[in-house]
Amino acid sequence: MNDFLETVVARTRERIRELPATRPAGAKNPFAFSKALSGGQAILPAGQAGLPVLHTIRLIAEIKSASPSAGSIIENPSVEAIARDYKAGGAAAISIVTEPEFFRGSHDWLSRAAKASGLPVLMKDFVIDQRQLLCGVAAGANAILLLASLLDAKQIRESIALLDEFGCDALIEVHDEGELERAIGGGARIIGVNNRNLRDFKVDLATSEALSARMPKDSIKVAESGIKSKSDVDRLRAAGFNAFLVGESLLRQNDRASAVRALIA
Repeated sequence: MNDFLETVVARTRERIRELPATRPAGAKNPFAFSKALSGGQAILPAGQAGLPVLHTIRLIAEIKSASPSAGSIIENPSVEAIARDYKAGGAAAISIVTEPEFFRGSHDWLSRAAKASGLPVLMKDFVIDQRQLLCGVAAGANAILLLASLLDAKQIRESIALLDEFGCDALIEVHDEGELERAIGGGARIIGVNNRNLRDFKVDLATSEALSARMPKDSIKVAESGIKSKSDVDRLRAAGFNAFLVGESLLRQNDRASAVRALIA
């Protein structure tokens, strides 16, 4: 684990120290996130569902206030307005960065974005404790991101199983071959490749291209970070991706709906 992750994990442990144990209700629309990325077919455990439909570009548009690599992106974002813009542009889902210190996010944004847009929402945080999963579901998350850099295969499998109980999807994020092996070993059905190196924050789309061929054919492949143009989407689509998580480049646009449309055209 690099210095940045060590710092974030240490602060996360402090933040969740008094986190209560909760038992949320099941989702009204189970596995809405995977359905949105796969043409209406939820990607369930083996034997429970068919293969995803991967011919259409699916955009996961992100809302965040800041990041360690970019600094401040948008102060006090109007979550509802941004969510409606993303919906109008044709986004399939919305990603919400809820980590409060380094990314200035909030769990409240999950329900606000979902209510304003009607789209499934993904919770992005540094998950190290299953109580965070339960709190995320209770806050309205349709999917929760799990970092393979923080969890081993057993922890990933157990986390996915817990989320399955509530009809909530898990997006397992990887950065290299070792993390991808852990994700696959943990039974990941939705795998995201982050093109940003967390050691130096440099971005290289070749990371997604290199890992795509090693990902299970029946998984949903999500490319993350560094996607700024339609040519980037086309490049990654040629590598086997049909879902794309885009944040900073959309948030900085004056007309976010048009920016979404330009990426999925």
